[in-house]
Amino acid sequence: MSSTIETDAKVRLAEVVGAHNLLAGDEVGEDYGHDETLQVEPAKPAYVAKPGTAEEVAELLATASELRIPVTARGSATGLSAAARPVDGGLVISFERMNRVLEVDTVNHVAVVQPGVRLDELDKATADHGLAYTVYPGEQSASVGGNVGTNAGGMRAVKYGVTRHNVLGLQAALPTGELIRTGGRIAKISNGYDLTQLIIGSEGSLALATEVIVKLVPRLPHSATVLAPFREFTEVVQAVPKVIGSGLAPHILEYIDNLTMAAITHTSQLELGIPDSVRDTAQAYLVVALENREQDRLDADVQAVAERLTELGAMDCYVLDGSSARKLIQAREHAFWTAKAAGAHDVIDVVVPRSAMPEFLTKARELAMQNESGVVGCGHAGDGNVHLAVFQADPIKRQELLLAIFSEGARLGGAISGEHGIGRAKRGYFQALEDPAKIELMRRIKQAFDPAGILNPGVLFDPISPESEH
Repeated sequence: MSSTIETDAKVRLAEVVGAHNLLAGDEVGEDYGHDETLQVEPAKPAYVAKPGTAEEVAELLATASELRIPVTARGSATGLSAAARPVDGGLVISFERMNRVLEVDTVNHVAVVQPGVRLDELDKATADHGLAYTVYPGEQSASVGGNVGTNAGGMRAVKYGVTRHNVLGLQAALPTGELIRTGGRIAKISNGYDLTQLIIGSEGSLALATEVIVKLVPRLPHSATVLAPFREFTEVVQAVPKVIGSGLAPHILEYIDNLTMAAITHTSQLELGIPDSVRDTAQAYLVVALENREQDRLDADVQAVAERLTELGAMDCYVLDGSSARKLIQAREHAFWTAKAAGAHDVIDVVVPRSAMPEFLTKARELAMQNESGVVGCGHAGDGNVHLAVFQADPIKRQELLLAIFSEGARLGGAISGEHGIGRAKRGYFQALEDPAKIELMRRIKQAFDPAGILNPGVLFDPISPESEH
């Protein structure tokens, strides 16, 4: 981009958001050039715009389309797929100023929020009304807009679902400069194509959410967490469908292998009261969290789940006190940071049918051994979402291992990612393993939304220049 064009772009963008809300050149800090992905290099955007309204977002996109400036949306940049990593010389639209909870509607059980609202901020706002937004992707500093972009899930998805089950409507800015509304404060709709669901999970490649209507549920006052160690890893994953089939409806159902448990308890300085004899022989753990309106009903459920887990081979069952339970769940949520600190070279989140988890995990470990690599992890056992930290410094060997693991997941009826998304980090694997007809259809959908090809080029699939479409 020539200096004249750069100057014109800077002036045009500043006219939209005001000069004080536009960073350019050396004013752009390094933090705007990356998310938390481990193996994708940062980039240097030419501009960072901080809009304050939906209209400003739409106008920024119209200007970028006219000037052919690639655009990347940024919430809290906690993603793990490089979908929030910008293009060199491009524009970052940061939603840090659009961070208000506009309304908590206690009649319809929804909240209306701007995309920059952090999950901990929304949790605080809804708690005052005895309600909750139930998507907890493991990082409470994540933004609602980021949830929408990646279709975030988390530990509570086993009971409450992922983002697409908890977003009822959107206001979104299109690259053409138009603003649209999809869905609403309604539980069901049958009016043509479901644009809400199409935008959710599109990783900022189709449209940018400027307002989100999220579903809320009543907060249940009583909860308990049961920790069950198992001697054999396969026993853990085989127990999962039977726990779910019991009708006890856990809101968290996680597996943690022994190495990951040792790492997160050490990092968190967490003492769970497990005897050395059990800890030394346990290969993996199942974490089951239950909640209820009534304490006596909760106590009965805890007793029932402990008895069931014992029947299924658990070495013992430990009902954690409130403090230990919170610390364990928090440590599990921060397992990525533990893996990063331990030197993991990548973190992946393959999802497979629950019934296929034993076979998938066994095969993943075999593939790692053949590749002279290490894989350890934990995951959302209740919905088949397996999180693996991969230790292999050689990029070629690591690529071979990841392709083999992803291929195994696909063979078993799963997908490359359950909640982190494809982004730039897994684009090559996605293209290699996905049905070409589906990828071509996705390209045509993107072309309809984004004729200038400015929104997150390089995310999901290789960018195609607008000229090559004609």
